[in-house]
Amino acid sequence: MPLPPGTPDLDVLDLLVSVAETGSLGQAAQRHGISQPAASMRITALERRLRLVLLERGPTGSRLTTAGAAVVNWALPVLDAARALVDGVTALHAEGKGRLRVAASLTIADHRVPGWLVALRARSPDVRVALEVGNSQQVASLVQAGSAELGFVEGPHAPRGLRSRVVESDELVAVVAPGHPWARRRGRLSMATLAGTPLIMREPGSGTRDAVWDVLSRVREPVSPAAELGSTAAIKAAVAAGEAPAVLSRLVVRGELDDGRLVAVPLAEPALLRRWFRAVWRPEEPPSGAGAMLLAIALRRASGRTPTRGPTGASGGGSS
Repeated sequence: MPLPPGTPDLDVLDLLVSVAETGSLGQAAQRHGISQPAASMRITALERRLRLVLLERGPTGSRLTTAGAAVVNWALPVLDAARALVDGVTALHAEGKGRLRVAASLTIADHRVPGWLVALRARSPDVRVALEVGNSQQVASLVQAGSAELGFVEGPHAPRGLRSRVVESDELVAVVAPGHPWARRRGRLSMATLAGTPLIMREPGSGTRDAVWDVLSRVREPVSPAAELGSTAAIKAAVAAGEAPAVLSRLVVRGELDDGRLVAVPLAEPALLRRWFRAVWRPEEPPSGAGAMLLAIALRRASGRTPTRGPTGASGGGSS
């Protein structure tokens, strides 16, 4: 509903309240940082707008008329509400500056983000981070919708419509149960054989699945998965039970490989099974403040592990 005609400005109402509080047009003008003639002109303009006499001006000062007192009483809650509005907006800005919304794919969230956040907290302890975890497609959707300021995804390509930067490369390994025939093979497994074998895979939209499918598709059309599971833990359990092989990040199977619950299968072309961890953001909102700090931490930590040389595309070609 629009304001009715003749609604006065808040500034002049505030000036009138100051006249009532100080009993002097000159002191009210001083409080507002204007000259007395300017204050008098503004009150006169308010009187014309309201068609009321608000002040009785005299040599010893100014006092409110009955109408002026009524206007002041009505103005006080209006001014209080305006101050509450401004204070609330200021608080929202302060909260936004101290809060960072991040989304990350499962592997990155489990094996990289905790260390990054510890480093961020050490550098900027007042920043609060809200972390959303999902597959890479879900992360990209959160960033595109503005629900996350910065995302971290995995896969062969950067998501369409987002700016991105490669943070780190990740090695994928074929794993089987100790009793699987591949665990005892002497030669290296060809990519064609891997592509022709039903594997246990993550659900569509997963960066791991997309990366594996992309690599195997260069050799031949991969056969349908033996199963599609929504978590890496479920895949590892199924592989350990001897159901079928899987291709997973070495990061997530390191413990199982160390204690012998899973066996890594030597591949003829292991270099092909690499994928990229990428930071992604909306083109119109590049990382700044805490987001830029977190990205810098991720890049610095990755460079301390192994040099990352990979694609640095500005926009993506598919969900990862």
